[in-house]
Amino acid sequence: MRVCAVSVDLDEVPCYAAIHGLALDSVGPLDAVYRSALPRLEQLFDEFELRATFFAIAMDLVHGHAAQAIKRLAQHGHEIGNHTQDHRYALTRGTREQMRAQIVDAARAIEAITGALPLGFRAPGYTITDTLFELLGTCGLRYDSSVFPCPAYYLAKLAAISGYRVLSRPTHSILDHPRVLSAPANPYRIGRPYSRRGSGLVELPVGVTRDETGRLPYIGTFVMASDAAARTLSRWIAGRPLVNLLLHGMDAADAELDGLQVLRGHQPDLRRSAHDKLASLRVALGVLQDEGYEFVTLAEAARRYAQA
Repeated sequence: MRVCAVSVDLDEVPCYAAIHGLALDSVGPLDAVYRSALPRLEQLFDEFELRATFFAIAMDLVHGHAAQAIKRLAQHGHEIGNHTQDHRYALTRGTREQMRAQIVDAARAIEAITGALPLGFRAPGYTITDTLFELLGTCGLRYDSSVFPCPAYYLAKLAAISGYRVLSRPTHSILDHPRVLSAPANPYRIGRPYSRRGSGLVELPVGVTRDETGRLPYIGTFVMASDAAARTLSRWIAGRPLVNLLLHGMDAADAELDGLQVLRGHQPDLRRSAHDKLASLRVALGVLQDEGYEFVTLAEAARRYAQA
C-alpha cells in the first residue's frame, strides 16, 4: 500500500477561541472556516483530482451554510467523518454515556445531511483512550484516525498548556497519555492499551515523518509553514505505506481577508497569507505525486489495509 489520504478537521473559529481562552465576540467571524477557508481547499483539491476526508463537528451543521457545504462535499465524492457533536476537548474525561452521545449524535446529524453514516472518527485534540476506542467499535465505526505518535507535537502542546497555566489564562486543551508516543506510526489494528497492536479497530495514525527523521509532525501547520518545509517534510515521510496528511480548515484561512486579525497573534496558521500557505500545500502534494502516492480517502485507506 502506497497511498496518501488528506483529511481536514473542520474546527470553526470558536474552537480556537476555546483553546486560547479568548472571548467569542473578540475573535472575528465565527464561521470563517466554512464560508471562506473551505472553498479555497475545495478548489485546490480539484486541481489535484483529490478526494479528501472532512471531519465535521455536528453542532456547526445546524447552520444552513455549513450543512450545504457538507452535502456538497459528499456529492462531489469527498468523505465526511465524525468529529463529535460539539468538539469537547475533555471528551475522554466524560462518562461512557457522555462519550457515546458525542459519537452517536454526531453520526446521526451527518447521516441526516449526507444520507450515510460516517465510517471514520477523529477525537478532538487527537486525545483518545481505550474506553473511547471500545465505544467506537460498538457504534459501528470502521476506523479511527486520532493517534498522533509525535514527540515534537506532544512537547509543544505540553509547553503551551503549561504556559497558559502560568499566565492564569483558561484553555480547554488537554494532554494525551504519554503512551501515545510508543504507538505505531503506520496503520494497525489496536490492542489494549491502544498503543499496542491487536485485533481491534483499524487505526490510521496522524502522519509523522519516518522514524529515522524523528517522527516530525506531518500536519498543515508545519507542512504549510514554507515551501522548503513542505518539500523537506514530504520527502521525509515518503516511504510510509500511508501518508496521512492532516489539515485544519484554519490552514486555508487568511487573517486579513477573513477578518481574523485578533487570532493571528495566537494561531500560527494565520501568520502567512492563505495564498502562500496553499502554495506550500501544492508543493507537498506535488512531491507525494512524484513519489508515486495515490490520493484516496481515509475510508478507502482503511478498507485496503483491512483487506491486505
